Amino acid sequence: MTLPVLSFVCLFAGIACVLVAGVFLAFSDFIMRGLAQAEPVAGIDAMQQINRTVLRSVFLFLFFALAPITAAIAGYAWFRVDSDAQPLMIGAAAIYLVTVIAVTVVGNVPMNERLAAMPKAGDSAATYWPRYCQVWTWLNHVRTLGSTSAAICLLLAATLS
Repeated sequence: MTLPVLSFVCLFAGIACVLVAGVFLAFSDFIMRGLAQAEPVAGIDAMQQINRTVLRSVFLFLFFALAPITAAIAGYAWFRVDSDAQPLMIGAAAIYLVTVIAVTVVGNVPMNERLAAMPKAGDSAATYWPRYCQVWTWLNHVRTLGSTSAAICLLLAATLS
């Protein structure tokens, strides 16, 4: 891979990370706060609908595509890049894979699955909903910071490679 191509790949991946971070930021900043203020039945229903809709979204494509893309950038950097960009490329992959992919798979998705299986009305839903909002949003803050950090690393690497 020539340096201009590598710079372009890092730039593209960095911009994709920024887009992912923007979605996470919207959820952390106002969507989850708005849903938490709704009656549990309404908030749960809305979140269940969002969780079903995201499965067929451009966001989900970018979200998952960035895992192999950042891993490939890191692998290439490990073996072929000898510049200040190398640790940024490797760091971007590590940050994205741990704080975005792993947090989602280990934290957010199991919570979403539990919420999906739960009837919207009833004591268990009313009890779980506030805890869901608190923990899910905290995990989402981690994903927001992680995807933003990965984006910064990739965009800096694009300028240095």
